[in-house]
Amino acid sequence: MTARLLIVDEQGKIAEPVLTALSRRFRVVRASSPEQLVTLRADVSLIGPGTPDEAGVCRQILDSGAAEEVVILGASPSLEDTIRAIRAQASDFVPNGDDPDAVVSRVSQMVELIELRRELSRITRGPAPTNPFPELVGESVALRRLRALIERVARSEATVLITGESGTGKEVVARALHAHGAHRNGPFLAVSLGAIPRELLESELFGHVKGAFTGAVSDRSGFLVQASGGSVFFDEIADMPLDTQAKLLRALQQRSLRALGHRDEVPFNARIIAATSKDLEKEVEAGRFRQDLYFRLNVIHLAVPPLRERGHDVLLLAQHFIQRLNTPLRRIVGLTPAAARALLAYHWPGNVRDLEHCIVAAAASARYDHITAEDLPERVRGPASALLDRNPDDLVSLKELERQHILEVLRSVGGNKALTSRHLGLDRKTLYRKLKEYSIAEERAAAENASSANPSESGAPESSSLDASSLDSGPPESSTLESGPLESSEDLSSPTPAPPLAAAAAAAAVVAAPPTDV
Repeated sequence: MTARLLIVDEQGKIAEPVLTALSRRFRVVRASSPEQLVTLRADVSLIGPGTPDEAGVCRQILDSGAAEEVVILGASPSLEDTIRAIRAQASDFVPNGDDPDAVVSRVSQMVELIELRRELSRITRGPAPTNPFPELVGESVALRRLRALIERVARSEATVLITGESGTGKEVVARALHAHGAHRNGPFLAVSLGAIPRELLESELFGHVKGAFTGAVSDRSGFLVQASGGSVFFDEIADMPLDTQAKLLRALQQRSLRALGHRDEVPFNARIIAATSKDLEKEVEAGRFRQDLYFRLNVIHLAVPPLRERGHDVLLLAQHFIQRLNTPLRRIVGLTPAAARALLAYHWPGNVRDLEHCIVAAAASARYDHITAEDLPERVRGPASALLDRNPDDLVSLKELERQHILEVLRSVGGNKALTSRHLGLDRKTLYRKLKEYSIAEERAAAENASSANPSESGAPESSSLDASSLDSGPPESSTLESGPLESSEDLSSPTPAPPLAAAAAAAAVVAAPPTDV
């Protein structure tokens, strides 16, 4: 379904290429005046540059429910416009409002956030869809096809070969086959062939009689006989030695076996389900697996898709694990949008098992009733997602953010105030005032003194150090200082763009929201 975009452009300053690009991607609804916002509804609203009282228009859109997110377009990159957008409570600010690609990209990100938030709400609160296989969690096309095939072959007596990467849930599929099959009232034995020592494997599979070998103090039935009337699941069948493969092949052909030390053959009636994470055809070509046994096992083939190919099943599985972990004393409601975005972006080499361990770890360390991106393991969360879910206690004020950014730019240009003012989009006297206001000169002087006192600990060359005394000199006597920390002179908009500052201020807008309302 195409998202609806509400455009508020009283001055008609949105460029025609931008409008054309937006019309191709979204269902555009236009409002020529704020009075029309009462009756209009959309997913995202776009406020054009130069709109009178854009802060009031932004609040009116959000309060009336005309749109869930608001994006403000600017005419050029400037600190003043960015701060104004932040104070207007806009979701995003696009400095270069004439760039179609930039505008479409920002609006698309807002639409993605809205859809993710809605899906999380549905997963958390909505009833689970009817599913004949509740153990197979997911709604992706790949999983629906797998469930349909399981439903068709479950009551068959034919041998089943399940393939898939490690951690995809092959044993879960095997248990679903057994639970819906003709042998569902019988036992289900899961045998990990890789975990059984080679010298004991034949005895474990086929059984033995007393005295058959040293340590055989009593008769023992093997797994195939124990599973009679039910199902036996051979996990990692490719790990079975070649000599044992030959004996298993005969047992499957005759539906009977001879225990170690026993003369007579004993019949068994168990459904055989085998699984492997390896490519058995390549194993056959390499001579590590018998071709005749491969054909005997591969009567019905079920391929379990990896988690990275299951799309938003990641969120359904994450919510499933969260609900399973909840206790009366510890309850997690769900995921924040930023955490969900990180889970969707991760490639999950360990598949479902990897996701389960990730959720267990995140739930154990969660500080709120939702798992945030910061709660996820470092390998899962991306640098951007951590920014979206910052702890409110760790957030800094806009004034401190500005101070840090000015100091960073000043350091990066070696203390050159002309370059600093150009990169920041400020005139010289405004920069001087802010250096004095934020005590940046004193801070740099203290750093210089500490560096000179411990020359061996300083890794920076002398030529790159900032002359603290030059910062204390202040602006020229002819300049006048404006009042207020955010005011600037008339030439605030410099012809040179300042992407670093715009990005930093935009980051402040994102992290300003609480973790559960990203």
